Amino acid sequence: MPYYETVFIARQDLSESQVSELTEQMSKVITDNGGKIHKTENWGLRKFAYKMNKASKGHYVLLETDAPSEAITEMERQMRLNEDVVRLQTIREDELSSGPSVIMDKGRDEDNKSHDRKAA
Repeated sequence: MPYYETVFIARQDLSESQVSELTEQMSKVITDNGGKIHKTENWGLRKFAYKMNKASKGHYVLLETDAPSEAITEMERQMRLNEDVVRLQTIREDELSSGPSVIMDKGRDEDNKSHDRKAA
C-alpha cells in the first residue's frame, strides 16, 4: 500500500483533548478502511502566517499512514465536512520517515540551545 502524510489544522478554540479526539476519529477512519497509522504528532497551537476564517492560530496535527487511496479519500471527505478542521493537506510519500518530523526536531533543538545558554 502507498504511504501518505496528512497534516491538518484544527480550530484554535478547541482543547487539547478535543484535538486528540478528532485525531483518533480520523485515525479510526483509516484503520476501518484497511490502513495503518505509523506516526501521529501533535505540533500544538501555532500561529498562522495570515488569518484564515478570522483566526490567527490553529492546532497542527501530522498523521503518517500506510493505507489504500480509498481510505485517504474517505478521511479527507470527513475532514472537509467537520467544522473543527480549518485546513488539510495530504501528500503521497515514497517511504515512511524515521524518527520525529522536522517540526518536532526544531522544538528539541531550541530547547537544547536554551539549555546550553543557561549552562554557560
